[in-house]
Amino acid sequence: MASRILPFGRSSHHPHRKDHKSRPTHRDALSAVDTSVGEQKHLSTAMDIFHFGSKEKRRSASGTSSPKGKASPHMAPTKPARIDVEMESPPLVFYGPPASSSGALLSGQLQLTITEPELAINTIHLDLIAHVTSNKPVQKDCPDCTTKSNVLFSWEFISEPTTYLYGSRSFPFSHLLPGHLPATTSASLGKIDYLLRAKAVTALGENIDFTRSLRVQRALQPSPDKESVRVFPPTNIAAKVIVAPIIHPIGEFLVQFRLNGVVEQGKDATIRWRLRKFNWRIDEHHKIISQPCPKHAHKVGGEGKGIFHEDMRSIGWDEIKKGWKTDFDAPDGGQIELEFPASIRPGKEPVCDVTNSTGLEASHALIVEMVVSEEHVRNKNPRQVAPTGIARILRLQVHIIVTERGGLGISWDEEQPPMYEDVPMSPPGYSKVLENLEGLPDELEQL
Repeated sequence: MASRILPFGRSSHHPHRKDHKSRPTHRDALSAVDTSVGEQKHLSTAMDIFHFGSKEKRRSASGTSSPKGKASPHMAPTKPARIDVEMESPPLVFYGPPASSSGALLSGQLQLTITEPELAINTIHLDLIAHVTSNKPVQKDCPDCTTKSNVLFSWEFISEPTTYLYGSRSFPFSHLLPGHLPATTSASLGKIDYLLRAKAVTALGENIDFTRSLRVQRALQPSPDKESVRVFPPTNIAAKVIVAPIIHPIGEFLVQFRLNGVVEQGKDATIRWRLRKFNWRIDEHHKIISQPCPKHAHKVGGEGKGIFHEDMRSIGWDEIKKGWKTDFDAPDGGQIELEFPASIRPGKEPVCDVTNSTGLEASHALIVEMVVSEEHVRNKNPRQVAPTGIARILRLQVHIIVTERGGLGISWDEEQPPMYEDVPMSPPGYSKVLENLEGLPDELEQL
């Protein structure tokens, strides 16, 4: 029998009846979704079990976790305790010159914080150290030639094994810094700094260190103005400069300048010197003697010798082309007067004057330079002035001191309370006052 082609959409069992399939309902859709989700979960669980070993390997390689529980190499080991220093004294300022300064009082507390339930400590000590560092050492790569250390004072808080529980403890300390010590300095050739270095040693031999830098300053009280005079032969010119001997890194100071003897009288003519140009500057000089260590002493000829270094820079300057007063008819050969403000330029970071036995020195000087030209004047016709073409450069140097401002602070020995013998007598008692009132008139008694 020949096969018969069935039309689209009809069943082979019922060729003459159409297939009326119902559309999928909402319940059927939810059932299909639950079935697919369950299959995905089952597949994910199977894949996790299959790749279990590879996941652990990836975690170990990334450093997030380790089967053995090792710490990350970027994390520092935790100390069983920590040390800190809390300062209680005011800023360390030496008032007055090194020869007469009474020093500065240093006081504070060393804080010991135990981070474990119990810790045994053998020793705790604190050192006050002065460091002198040379930027031009005898041997460049030798730390002993570069830095010289000196322990000024030491505190021994614990000298025998002691057990402490969890928490913080304080150890007070104090010391009077001598006034002859140099101030903290940072120059181009070297520096001077002070440190507080604490060290604790546990019973297991572990060291707990702490270091804090201290800034020591010096302040000088204002003094009368300094007057400097210089004569410039073969002429009769004499220059006088009046300036404050003590200046500060911030702020201006006034300089008074005068030239005398600028007129030389002759029989037929008069010679006059006219000021053409005027400039000033502040120079800072640094000196240091680099001392070798015993190992490299042979490079300078033996122990007790060193290499001298010197450096200079300008920290303030200006040029003045006008503003002075010229009087050729003044007595004593005429005069030229000028008054100008001077200061250290911002951003130069000057170094205060320092002189000590370690070899590092810093000093300052005010340099005044002027250019004067010669003029020829006939006595018969004073209005006829003829320049001779001769000029001279005159230079004057005045030593000044750069120091910090003292402000309202006073020396530590002036802050102490008065002694009993310094207290004045107390006012009289009430009984004595009543006895004195008995002899007064009745009108005063009624008042």
